[in-house]
Amino acid sequence: MRSYVVLDVFTDAPLEGNSVAVFTDGAGLSDELMQRTAREMNLSETVFLLPGENGADARARIFTPTAELPFAGHPVLGTAFLLGERLQKPVVRLQTGAGTIPIELERAGDRVTFGEMQQPIPAQEPFEAAAELLEALSVERSRLPVTAYRNGPLHVYVALWSDAEVAALMPDAAALTDIADSFGVSCFAVSEIGVKTRMFAPALGVNEDPATGSAAGPLAVHLVKHGEIGFGQRVEIRQGAEIGRPSLLYARVEGTAAEIERVLVGGSAVLVAEGSYRLT
Repeated sequence: MRSYVVLDVFTDAPLEGNSVAVFTDGAGLSDELMQRTAREMNLSETVFLLPGENGADARARIFTPTAELPFAGHPVLGTAFLLGERLQKPVVRLQTGAGTIPIELERAGDRVTFGEMQQPIPAQEPFEAAAELLEALSVERSRLPVTAYRNGPLHVYVALWSDAEVAALMPDAAALTDIADSFGVSCFAVSEIGVKTRMFAPALGVNEDPATGSAAGPLAVHLVKHGEIGFGQRVEIRQGAEIGRPSLLYARVEGTAAEIERVLVGGSAVLVAEGSYRLT
């Protein structure tokens, strides 16, 4: 029997945000068994913790129902909340496939209330299938260039004109699976109160994600590059309402136009379940 906990991440209320299961001892589990377990849990991601190396508090292996990811935001933040409360540390360092991620934690007494992770600085990549992607989304055009960024996983960004347009999206899941066979598609709109976004990744077993921490950092970089926000400005990102899981993320980019120094994504999390699973 392997112990696990479930946390709702990018929210401070149970049954909102994005759920992640964290198996606190993944030692001895094969890659295949981890993947089968993630499929059984059927959450956006499932984490298996192993001993950390080179100063990391733990190593986190992150699985969607269909694939292992080098990095993902809400699993890292949720795991940091769990370890932060158990270890009573102000900073948790998690080793991932994209490097060791530091997460700074804020507390009210012994309880962790907010965490902010320093994400890998995303690299922009060419994206040649913009027309096909827009067709699969039933979108005529993007307000900003359709752009791909990689910070471990790959995300492609499509800018719309209003929150209502984002809310009304009904992508063709089959067409999107064919085009976005290994990446997520984030559609967003900017307003005076922040950013509304939705993220679709059906090929990765996630038709729509309630909150995508790994996409929030590159989104902030995209907004900075196009003058939508300034360096150092914290932007509020709202996601998940359309699938009944409202989520709130915060992102900011530090540096200058010549050099991005840090990409930071934060939010809250709450533990909602504990149990054990028979894994053989």
